[in-house]
Amino acid sequence: MSARTLVVALLGIFMLAGAAGDPAERLTDPKAEGRARALFREVRCLVCQNESIDDSEADLAADLRRVIRREVASGVSDSEVRAFLVARYGKFVLLKPPLDLSTLALWVLPFAALGGGAWLALSRKPSPPPAPLSPEECERLKGLAASPGDGANAA
Repeated sequence: MSARTLVVALLGIFMLAGAAGDPAERLTDPKAEGRARALFREVRCLVCQNESIDDSEADLAADLRRVIRREVASGVSDSEVRAFLVARYGKFVLLKPPLDLSTLALWVLPFAALGGGAWLALSRKPSPPPAPLSPEECERLKGLAASPGDGANAA
């Protein structure tokens, strides 16, 4: 193994270790830590907006991970943790918002758009075939094909 390959491999390992988070922050109870990690995957990073706080390295995501770990360690249920986060940040904080009247459009519009597009595609009538050439047009076409040059003088 070359020195360059070894350096790249070590840098990759150090980067993964850095992304894993501070081990001091982890809960000592593996079951509680598992619950917290499952909640991390459900909560949107408010900075990145399309990542869970489990995947994000933003400072706000780290703060939210600490809050969730603190709540789980104090014995709060998962649904109470979600309710706390929604009360503080709104339903946007959840990667999968609940189906209710205020989020109905989020759940229905993609399917309606897909159904509408399929309906439009399937309901289009095919265009009629072109009308056949008249005898005069046929004669003119034969003359154009027979004349030498680019046909610009035939008109």
